Amino acid sequence: MAHYDLVVFGASSFVGQILTHYLAKQFGLDGELKWAIAGRSERKLQTLRGSLLDELGDEAGRVPIIVADAADEQALQALCEQTNVVVSTVGPYALYGETLVRVCAGSGTDYCDLTGEPQWIRAMIDKYEARAQESGARIVHSCGFDSVPSDMGVAFLQQHMQQRFSQPAQQVRMRVKAAKGGMSGGTVASIVNLTKEAVANPDLRKQLANPYALCPAGHGFSARQPNLKGAKLDADFNAWSAPFIMAAINTRIVHRSNALLNNAYGDDFIYDEAMLTGRGTRGRLTAMGLVGGLGAFMAGAALKPSRWLLEKTLLPKPGEGPSPEQQENGFFDIRFKGISRDGQSMQVKVTGDRDPGYGSTGKMLGQAAASLALDLHEKGQKTGPKGGFWTPASVFDQRYIERLQQHAGVTFEVLD
Repeated sequence: MAHYDLVVFGASSFVGQILTHYLAKQFGLDGELKWAIAGRSERKLQTLRGSLLDELGDEAGRVPIIVADAADEQALQALCEQTNVVVSTVGPYALYGETLVRVCAGSGTDYCDLTGEPQWIRAMIDKYEARAQESGARIVHSCGFDSVPSDMGVAFLQQHMQQRFSQPAQQVRMRVKAAKGGMSGGTVASIVNLTKEAVANPDLRKQLANPYALCPAGHGFSARQPNLKGAKLDADFNAWSAPFIMAAINTRIVHRSNALLNNAYGDDFIYDEAMLTGRGTRGRLTAMGLVGGLGAFMAGAALKPSRWLLEKTLLPKPGEGPSPEQQENGFFDIRFKGISRDGQSMQVKVTGDRDPGYGSTGKMLGQAAASLALDLHEKGQKTGPKGGFWTPASVFDQRYIERLQQHAGVTFEVLD
């Protein structure tokens, strides 16, 4: 039997530290969740352990440490033999994540992460899904801000559409009404790496343009999906809108969820995401500014000289990110409008009480890992979905939403 319910891999990373402190505060050390921290640097892990005094008191010195490098398959195999679940914060995952996924898929160890890299998720599914299905490992990507609010928000909306109208929403529009937060070096590194890969690989550019890129083979979906590229007046929300950078991963996760849930949202389900920027001239100018800024960043990241300049002078370095005060003062407010085939409609909102990418992400990821370890294990045996590559909405149930609402500052609410 495994020593631990859960091991945090990459615990000394920026998000890993947030996650570790959250787990310590929520679960203690000797409560229902038995957990440990892991990473390549014992010195950094010892420093992290020393910082847990506020949450754990004298128990902080007893937090178990496992030393393992992301490229050391033998060490990762030994790690997996000690735990039921691994939660990884070691990104960019396309550079550092594959070995752990391979080991988890082969050993039957459940796994979750916060990747927003669709090209890497596709590669992992293609390489290791059969292995995970055979071993019983549940692999769950994108358990942070991308893509929990989107994926669970759509699932929450569809549940209430079925209850009220006895049919799903055939179309769902997600809009970020408001958000405040910063960006870490790890997130920037993932975006820059994806841009670099796409510039060098025409097949990857084609894959990234496919809204069904993460769906299982034979999914049969063919509905044309919206793809906002500029500023637009959004009649549904009576405000101007601009592209949302996380839509590239969120929409793919939501469509995969639909497929894994046996087309529960419909064979011709339509889903899109955007950011609301306000009304009138000010809203229009803000939307145009966001479009221009996003375009300039992507163009800069695509070219080697400007990419070097961005990384050296303007962008945060790996390990850097928003301060604790910035995380505390951040938030997000996301709205969903669902419309059924015969015109019935409903709006819901999903909100978070911390900065989206770090304060809230740490809590969403922590509860995803806890749900895998506690809700989907019973007396050392796995319960719920079988092995394979899942999405948050296809593997987790109402217990995860309750965890988010009770312990992670995330709310789900029907508006009408």
